[in-house]
Amino acid sequence: MSKPTIYLDYNASAPLRPEAREAMLRAFDLGGNPSSVHASGRAARDLVETARAQVAALVGVVAGSVTFVSGGTEANALAIQSAAFAGFNRIIVSAGEHDAVTATAAASGLPVEVLPIDAEGVADLDWLREALCKPGRALVCLMLANNETGVVQPVAEASALVRDAEGWLHVDAVQAAGKIAIDFTALGADTMALSAHKLGGPQGVGALVAGTRATLVRQQHGGGQERGRRAGTENVAGIAGFGAAAQTAASDLPRMANQAIWRDALAERIKAAGGVTLGEGADRLPQTLCLAAEGFGSQIQVMNLDLAGVMVSAGSACSSGKVKASRVVEAMGRSDLAPFALRVSGGWASTAQDWISCGDAWLAAYSRIGARRREVA
Repeated sequence: MSKPTIYLDYNASAPLRPEAREAMLRAFDLGGNPSSVHASGRAARDLVETARAQVAALVGVVAGSVTFVSGGTEANALAIQSAAFAGFNRIIVSAGEHDAVTATAAASGLPVEVLPIDAEGVADLDWLREALCKPGRALVCLMLANNETGVVQPVAEASALVRDAEGWLHVDAVQAAGKIAIDFTALGADTMALSAHKLGGPQGVGALVAGTRATLVRQQHGGGQERGRRAGTENVAGIAGFGAAAQTAASDLPRMANQAIWRDALAERIKAAGGVTLGEGADRLPQTLCLAAEGFGSQIQVMNLDLAGVMVSAGSACSSGKVKASRVVEAMGRSDLAPFALRVSGGWASTAQDWISCGDAWLAAYSRIGARRREVA
């Protein structure tokens, strides 16, 4: 008999919500190019604009602030490239940023500085204040919540510093959206990246939200789609699914918050066995746990849990399937634990039993590894 599978890797990709699937099927059946003026085209346009309003509502902005793109990576790239085109001539990225931000910043040709994070994974705002006093117009990239540890960053406080220095604040909110409430205006962001598949929408669609101070410069040329910000026929079905997922995720936020109880219960079990919770003292996403146990390698943990029917991951899932030491954990000053970091992340369909079963499998594997070590010794 095959083991039941437990999926706790929502930070990599969430399963498709039923509401998103239904919206996509309706769009597939409809057909039509949203740029066409006939009835089918107008119906497709209506789906796109309905979804735009749904995604906008998730982060508290007007629909016209939302530009649909292919995903979080493109959204981050469009923001960074637009800031560079606008004359911002230096980039500051936090040490916890996703590769989609750090790699694009590095490829921009502009000087890049790294904003340190403390032992809990929180950005050092004193360092940022001093860095913003240097010559040049700065683009600051500070994610809302870290994809590995779940640590929520002091974005609103950082925004006040950036605005005083006449800088541009870009916020990667890919992991935070649908897990905690987001108010774009209150955060003070100039641009914000979102991705559908992290909150139960389809893969391959995302959005860049832009405030009134930001001017987007399109990198993809052709037609005048997306108000001239991104050429190419819109992915109508994907966008419809994104909108439905965003609307459902917004109503699900109270239930998502309850997962902190399940997360903390698992953390206590692992701590009792000798493990460590990273970012424990910081505000975190309610459904994300980053743990480590010295001597219990990340890859070994992932493999053992997978054999037990539990799917989790080590660090970011965007490294071509490779498992390597977490640079985020290293930036937190815990290089000793970086090779042993594991991420457990729940989501819209997770249950308390999923988290309990994950703990059972982890503790059993940890016990086996310890027993083998003792035999060798």
